[in-house]
Amino acid sequence: MSEGGYKNSARMPHKYLLNEFEDYARSAAKAESLMGYVSERIHRHIPRYNWVGFYMLEREAGGDMLVLGPFKGAPTPHTRIPLNQGICGASASAGKTIVVDDVNSDPRYLACSLETKSEIVVPVFANGKVAGELDVDSHSAAAFGAEDRKLCEHAAATVGRFLERRSRPRRIL
Repeated sequence: MSEGGYKNSARMPHKYLLNEFEDYARSAAKAESLMGYVSERIHRHIPRYNWVGFYMLEREAGGDMLVLGPFKGAPTPHTRIPLNQGICGASASAGKTIVVDDVNSDPRYLACSLETKSEIVVPVFANGKVAGELDVDSHSAAAFGAEDRKLCEHAAATVGRFLERRSRPRRIL
């Protein structure tokens, strides 16, 4: 048996990962640690997810920018994405999950890899505002169904709640 009592840890149920993210979030020291953990666990346990990572929103004088954070998968040339570009920019601007079954048919797609066929991008909300997003690419077309969406949205929400807890002023007794 391996992790969590599952014989084949590469096929852990999504529910197990959801619980694992919540558990880790309770003890994580920094948001980067939590995002790195989430990226690694999703990438490792869902083989059709070829790239998993976070982009965080940074406010800049020239316009808001999505800046690459922790990720697992091949390096990407897209380390900074303006909000008006790509599927990532569209998701962050709209504050909505975007699932693209065939990236080659979506003109918003910023090509990172010729092998990528589908993508899901989920905004991370903290204090009611988009703070970043979880981006997942797959080399399989139409790789993201309802359970995948649920997993990714829960992972993004876990990070958002962590950011909210860390941004609250600490009370001195």
